[in-house]
Amino acid sequence: MTAPARLRVACVGAGYFSRFHYDSWARIDRVDLVGSCNRDIEKARATGLPAFDDLQAMLDQTQPDLLDIVLPPVAHADTIRTALRCGVKLMICQKPFCQSLIEARAIVAEADAVGARIVVHENFRFQPWYRVIKAALDRGAIGTVLQATFRLRTGDGQGPDAYLDRQPYFQQMDRFLIHETGVHWVDTFRYLFGNPLSVYADLRQVNPVLAGEDAGYVLFDHPGGVRAMFDGNRNLDHAADNLRRTMGEALIEGTDGTLTLTGDGVVTLRGFHAMTTQTLIGPDHWDGFGGDCVHALQSHVVAGVLDGAPLENLAPDYLSVIQIEDDIYASSREGRKIKLELS
Repeated sequence: MTAPARLRVACVGAGYFSRFHYDSWARIDRVDLVGSCNRDIEKARATGLPAFDDLQAMLDQTQPDLLDIVLPPVAHADTIRTALRCGVKLMICQKPFCQSLIEARAIVAEADAVGARIVVHENFRFQPWYRVIKAALDRGAIGTVLQATFRLRTGDGQGPDAYLDRQPYFQQMDRFLIHETGVHWVDTFRYLFGNPLSVYADLRQVNPVLAGEDAGYVLFDHPGGVRAMFDGNRNLDHAADNLRRTMGEALIEGTDGTLTLTGDGVVTLRGFHAMTTQTLIGPDHWDGFGGDCVHALQSHVVAGVLDGAPLENLAPDYLSVIQIEDDIYASSREGRKIKLELS
């Protein structure tokens, strides 16, 4: 089957984060935006696209090549099933993908059965600083990697009004720090170091207005002796003019040097025993989200479809992220290291 010269893209969802999706699609030359669907049709109309409050009606009328699902997990399964019934063969679906590993596996099987592909919108690995870090690791810039640490410090979690101005549902999430935020580094660490072999977690709740955890440590054992730590606390901050750019700071340490990520998106390389550093990528000035990583992910999917480039974040592979997340919570609950058996 010959790929189309252009992609017809429809979007379902017009909430807080969808602005970054719509803006990005509008900047991709080979994409035609054909519709927006939202249960509050006024929000769909606000996108300036043909507006719908019924997904099947939008799909029947617009016949998109790709459906971008910008909805919370509770809506993923029904939305994907509707799209599959309407013959949609390519979707991007926001993370966290589905409500559970069981539901996600069922959806992946149903999509596979009809030859449909789902890309999970896990965009942190597409942030420019992580692409630069990956390239440095691949060329052996710091020798054998031994340790990595990411310190999440979003500074937005204190007090009774935490998150109410942006994403108020955060307060009601039974699983919060890892399920909503830390999962980004589960996937990013996989991207940088490969699937982990085991995990140990110690999670806690600091802000009592929340239903779920908002701080904790997660220690990963990766192949080749790499130890990676996610150290998260949403009540604390880091040095940055925009705390949501990188959401924290990172060190990746090897036998020949250290890579450092700071809150302005700068990545530096310091050689072993050296006192000076080399800047691999300068400060980020993108005024949107995460170094324009939404655009990088969507452009990647367009290139994959129209040019045949390999696709990252396909849903069957992303099942491992969900499984790792479940094991993180089990580890914290049971107080023990868990050996991972990823399917």
